[in-house]
Amino acid sequence: MSRPTPTRRPLSGAGPVILHAPTDPGWLPLALANFDAVLVDHAHCEKKAAANALSMLQAYPDLPGLPAQMARLAREESAHLARVLDLMAARGLTLTRDAGDPYAQGLQKHVRTPAPERRVDRLLVAAIIEARSCERLSLLAEGLTDPALARFYGELAQSEDGHQSLFHRLAVTASGGDEAGVDARLQHLLAQESQVLAAVGLRAAIH
Repeated sequence: MSRPTPTRRPLSGAGPVILHAPTDPGWLPLALANFDAVLVDHAHCEKKAAANALSMLQAYPDLPGLPAQMARLAREESAHLARVLDLMAARGLTLTRDAGDPYAQGLQKHVRTPAPERRVDRLLVAAIIEARSCERLSLLAEGLTDPALARFYGELAQSEDGHQSLFHRLAVTASGGDEAGVDARLQHLLAQESQVLAAVGLRAAIH
């Protein structure tokens, strides 16, 4: 049975983070041809997303709205991790040691050091990672021929879209409501993200 053709989504969802550069067209064929490797990497991504939410809660408990939002986000990302692990088990895969994510590491190098700026940048980098994840998961949803897998990745793309908006809102709150300043900084970081993406190159991984 063939599945209906999914509706194409914007590059980074409908949220405020509009990526400067689309994913290279060669990424999807590579990801589909090495889907088991992508699944293992995806599990690590969900694990780190849950850990990052708890790290934000630990670092910034006084930011209005952040503790409850990060607690919910950690729970959601952990649930996503459990679903990916179930998919891996069904395919006879095991979780390997995490070799690190050069994409996320490259973005972290652009986070400023002073505490107020660091807080805003950490939230914006998280928003950018969620936006790129949204784009990549949307591509997988369009490219996978298994209806259940395609539906799963479509659902996850919707979640990532919501997450990028959440982190952007929290960055504005962290800036004291300076939305123009936050968006100017976001554009700078998005330009850096394009360079990081090009430097990392094509990988059978979510980023």
